[in-house]
Amino acid sequence: MTSQNTPAPKNAPEPIDASEQMRIRMEKRAKLLERGTEAYPVGVERTHSLAEIREKYGHLEADETTGDTVGVTGRVVFVRNTGKLCFATLQEGGTDGKGTRLQAMLSLANVGEEALADWKALVDLGDHVFIKGEVISSRRGELSIMADSWSMASKALRPLPVLHADLNEETRVRQRYVDLMVRDEAREMVYTRAAITRSIRETLFRHRYVEVETPILQLVHGGALARPFETHMNAFDQKMTLRIATELYLKRAVVGGIDRVYDMGRVFRNEGVDSTHSPEFTTLECYEAWADQFVMAERIKEIILDAADAVGAGRVLQTEAGEINLDGEWTWLAVYPGLSDAVGQEITPDTPAEVLREIAAKHEVKVDPKWDAEKLAVELFGEIVEPTLLNPTFVYDYPPSAQPLARPHREDGRLIEAWDLIIGGMERGTAFSELIDPVIQRERLTEQSLHAAAGDVEAMQLDEDFLRALEYGAPPMGGIGLGIDRLVMLFTGAGIRETILFPLLKPEGH
Repeated sequence: MTSQNTPAPKNAPEPIDASEQMRIRMEKRAKLLERGTEAYPVGVERTHSLAEIREKYGHLEADETTGDTVGVTGRVVFVRNTGKLCFATLQEGGTDGKGTRLQAMLSLANVGEEALADWKALVDLGDHVFIKGEVISSRRGELSIMADSWSMASKALRPLPVLHADLNEETRVRQRYVDLMVRDEAREMVYTRAAITRSIRETLFRHRYVEVETPILQLVHGGALARPFETHMNAFDQKMTLRIATELYLKRAVVGGIDRVYDMGRVFRNEGVDSTHSPEFTTLECYEAWADQFVMAERIKEIILDAADAVGAGRVLQTEAGEINLDGEWTWLAVYPGLSDAVGQEITPDTPAEVLREIAAKHEVKVDPKWDAEKLAVELFGEIVEPTLLNPTFVYDYPPSAQPLARPHREDGRLIEAWDLIIGGMERGTAFSELIDPVIQRERLTEQSLHAAAGDVEAMQLDEDFLRALEYGAPPMGGIGLGIDRLVMLFTGAGIRETILFPLLKPEGH
């Protein structure tokens, strides 16, 4: 053993992609260990963060000294080694994602010949180092630490990317840790997302909602029309799925007397991957007894406006598609009248499928020959109308098959009480006046199970336990589903792979 914690390996194994630069760094690591110095100590005598130094001493004039000795740490992102005086820029992440930097100066007179030589020989870009010394301002007015001593805090074996050269998108997403090192925007995205989720929880808490955790492993997949991931539970010798939604368990909670309840977490859908879809993503689902789709519209509006304020995005957003005014009117647009206006002919819930297929052909919308009139109407609206809806729009009065868990319309039995919130031409959330009649719900789920038996991989299964819960009597309720990733996309203009810290990607080499 060369130090208290770390052995000095003989012929240490190398990564399969080791480069010549990595081999040189490995040799430097070995030199540290050979002399009994830690390359990865358990801790150092850090007294201040770089941000605290900047805040406390930012007022210093050029060439001013303080007499204050501090201990700081940071990743070396710039180094300039001259004869008797070396300069380095240290970086830390900061409390809001904006990188904080501070200059360190190492002079022969202060640290001595051996320590200065070691610095030049052993320190590379990317290393974490500990600097102890006096807080000063350089002759050029740069706030600095004039080192009395230094030590390695963590030796980087891989070269740091060039800070001012753009990483390609694949590297940024696949090696997010590298992206976080070199781009403030990547770190800021993490803090922006956290501010949004914190704001959502605060808004719901203000309305007396309680957060619960629903199962991720489920025996019966339901709560949405989506293809699930399948797995196997050895203890029960039972096929199971990862949840595609949290809805059915949250409704069970409302049946049991938790009148305002929500879950915010990951759901998993075994579907396509593109700029707006990820196989795993985060949703908020919340349910409120004695509410309907109109109450839930007020709730989601408050949630989104609060989130905009929390991240400082403002309520007027500038996007590539145009300006989005969240402070303007949040309009309501019914599916069939909206589609009628867009295609220039009247379409109703009674319009036959043949007519809708003709419209699809005319507007070059691809459709499945097996789709019925309801499915065709919804798809046509999504392709023709939805992309044009820039400002917040509640698209409502859907046909029943669009949402099998929504209540029949109180005035028109051909429709259901459900809306999708479209902002910037994209669905951001959805809500229903929830279906609580167990007889109708059984009919809907039975029909879904028949679709599943016929090969529809997205159809829901018949969930007897959920139906049993409804049979005990559920109060009238409204419910919301809100895509957290898409809300972050709205405020940042980024794609979904940027908003998810570690998105699921195709394995390297495939």
